[in-house]
Amino acid sequence: MSAPRDVLVVINPASRRGQRAGRRAVAALERAGVRCTTVYTERPGHARILAGEQGRAHDAVCAVGGDGTIMEIVSALAPDGPPVAIIPAGTGNLLARALGVPLSPERAVRMLLDASEARIDLGRLADGTRVAIGAGVGIDAAMIATTSSTWKRRVGVIAYVVTGARHALVRRRFSATITVDGVAVTRTASSVLVANFGALLNGLITLGDGIRYDDGLLDVCIFDPRNALDAARIALRLLTGRAGSDPAMAYLRGREIVVSTEPPLPAQADGELIGATPFAVTVEPLAARLLIPHSERSRRAR
Repeated sequence: MSAPRDVLVVINPASRRGQRAGRRAVAALERAGVRCTTVYTERPGHARILAGEQGRAHDAVCAVGGDGTIMEIVSALAPDGPPVAIIPAGTGNLLARALGVPLSPERAVRMLLDASEARIDLGRLADGTRVAIGAGVGIDAAMIATTSSTWKRRVGVIAYVVTGARHALVRRRFSATITVDGVAVTRTASSVLVANFGALLNGLITLGDGIRYDDGLLDVCIFDPRNALDAARIALRLLTGRAGSDPAMAYLRGREIVVSTEPPLPAQADGELIGATPFAVTVEPLAARLLIPHSERSRRAR
């Protein structure tokens, strides 16, 4: 696609780096000759309203904020609105990292001006909330629930890494029943992830083989390390991209997923707590339009 010349910039000033990143992004866009209409969110849910009301009058919408802000905008414009460009300014920036979007506002703008357009699948929760990265219960949800907002503001994604490592060492196990397209499976697990992306954190972690964000399917990753040796082996597999056959790992794939646990446990979607299990996710094939680096488009084509 040709570079956008008229963009709506939606800035969440409450995100970790929102105000500063927004100023830098707008300045970089204007230096490149792009016409910018800049609006600021005032409360949760406001980004969805702003994008829905104003986004379709522009070539593209730049989302400046964390994953929550970005997903509000993506949800408002899916499936037929203009493409969304990510200027990451949150704590985790999971979607930006998964797509290889630079964390620097200036570099992200340069990518936007020479980007490829991608269609990606979304998950949809029972309440209508859309999910890009995935939803889960266990270690990841416990990590999000117990990481303090002060620590997140100070050290960013490292806060999640440290808290997650602590929960991984404890290895709390639970009984999970996962229903995939009407077929139920019950397993013991420490973590259950319904994944749309297979590679996270700029490819640092690979959840499993063949997990694609554009195949019309969701992948369920079930991890159940029974001891420290299992946990170390799983961590090594995830970090080296060799998440294949392993007695402590299992995978399922389908279009409609329901996850319930005994006992009920906190669940998360795209890094935000969504209440307790059970939760249900249904895939919406190729519902989102995003601007992504050419390098990511090339990697997907291989």
